[in-house]
Amino acid sequence: MTAAPRLVGQQLVVGYEDRHILNGIDLEVAPQQVTALLGPNGCGKSTLLKTLARTLTPMQGQVVLDGEAISHQSTRSIAQRLGILPQSPTAPAGLTVKELVALGRFPHRRLWRHNSQADQAAIDEAMAITHVDSLAERSVDTLSGGQRQRCWIAMVLAQQTDLVLLDEPTTYLDLKVQVDLLSLLTQLAHEQNRTLLVVLHDLNLAAAYADRLVMMRDGQILQQGTPQQVFTADNLRQVFDLEARIIHDPLSGTPICVPQPIGTDPRG
Repeated sequence: MTAAPRLVGQQLVVGYEDRHILNGIDLEVAPQQVTALLGPNGCGKSTLLKTLARTLTPMQGQVVLDGEAISHQSTRSIAQRLGILPQSPTAPAGLTVKELVALGRFPHRRLWRHNSQADQAAIDEAMAITHVDSLAERSVDTLSGGQRQRCWIAMVLAQQTDLVLLDEPTTYLDLKVQVDLLSLLTQLAHEQNRTLLVVLHDLNLAAAYADRLVMMRDGQILQQGTPQQVFTADNLRQVFDLEARIIHDPLSGTPICVPQPIGTDPRG
């Protein structure tokens, strides 16, 4: 029996006055999987993520979290079930790793209360999962890009939500660091039953690590499904204007995009 989706967007129209960025989006985020949002710059990926997290209010349509319209739920209730890591987050100067991760406990704290035993346990667990526990007393602004990203992910995990939205968490990172982070995200989904929706740019990494791909263009979802279903030359041409051959890894069967030089026939 297929589990019901935790987060659903229904006929979402989002924009400013007469300019629509999202045009009638329908999306169900599959539980306990990694879903990657893909599309060219400006297609509405980040806008969709913010709308699903209630950071933006749709002009039409609604977002449903756990069977109830998110607009009818309190901010604290949402924050206890849904975490979001925005694009290029920044921390106050001098903040230590442990202090940053502790910010994720805000939705669970009572006013003026310091960290409880439960808070401390969640902070320690989040730092251990993301392998930043050895950096606990280091200042965040002294860390490498990959270390900082792990700290931000730890902060979201300390929130103890099993539904996490991440906006381009691998941008500007070296390839090895990107691979390490995506491996961590798949581990969170497959071993800890978290549900993750991630905006990504690298097509091949998305196909390798995501369970489902959602391809957007011009504020609409054009394709969605497993990498084997939607990672095709025709879809890459339709969504990205990209001429490419698709080959498959001989060990994993993962589809791989091989871009073709301009003027060549991708079909050989």
